[in-house]
Amino acid sequence: MVAFFKNNKEPENPKDVLKSLKGLEKKIDDVFGEVEKLKQECAHSLQKTGIVRFNPFSDVGGDQSFSIALLDKQDSGVVITSLYTRDGNRVYAKPIQNGTSKYTLSKEEKEALSQATGS
Repeated sequence: MVAFFKNNKEPENPKDVLKSLKGLEKKIDDVFGEVEKLKQECAHSLQKTGIVRFNPFSDVGGDQSFSIALLDKQDSGVVITSLYTRDGNRVYAKPIQNGTSKYTLSKEEKEALSQATGS
């Protein structure tokens, strides 16, 4: 809880009230400044995800392969694809800028990206 007056004493005159209000005004301005900083930082954090599990090869059972899209507020981030085979596992990452990639995306990668962007 915010103490409106120093030492929780009520002001004795209007001048004391104004002084207290000016102090509160500065504190509120500081809080608004911090909120704006957090908004800017948050815009670049992970906010949108989409994941698709799939079976790329008919000779391997189960949907053990996947593509996952991890994006920020501006639809920028990465699509990661893991292809599971009997001989091993391969992992690929493709950068995403404003919802698109300069690399060709597979059907599953496009689907994960679409899930993340909501389009």
